[in-house]
Amino acid sequence: MEGVNMKKRVGKIVVAVDESEESMYALSWCLHNLFSQGSNSTLVLLYVKPPPPVYCSFDAAGYMFSDDVVKAMEKYGSEMVNSVMQRAEVVCGKFGSNINVERVVGCGEAKDVICSIVDKLKADTLIMGSHGYGFIKRALLGSVSDYCAKHVKCPVVIVKQSEEI
Repeated sequence: MEGVNMKKRVGKIVVAVDESEESMYALSWCLHNLFSQGSNSTLVLLYVKPPPPVYCSFDAAGYMFSDDVVKAMEKYGSEMVNSVMQRAEVVCGKFGSNINVERVVGCGEAKDVICSIVDKLKADTLIMGSHGYGFIKRALLGSVSDYCAKHVKCPVVIVKQSEEI
């Protein structure tokens, strides 16, 4: 994609971010390759929280889950969202302050939530990092980016982090 001037044609770009360095690299790549300083494009930072675990009121030993445990897990989830979004905003801040940035947080199975939100937002482009899993790991775990590339209606750019970085 380098050498292709997409900077003037892009309206709403969704970048899927998570705890990984790969997603922050993809965000940085997006900012350097798809945004210009005078751009009126919107950058949407999308984070997907895992689905909440289904709790039975009693665990295997017959003890009841306390509200404190459930609240602690919910607090951890909120802190993770804030941490990832703050890291992403630091990356954006290094590029320039005139970028229109929106935060969107979904909850559920990442591949389904990403596809749904990208369609709902009528995004022009979806940017995702690649974890670089090999064939076996991808076959066992599946690939969120592969799934999204096949199911969203807009172009998808999967950014691979170079070995040198």
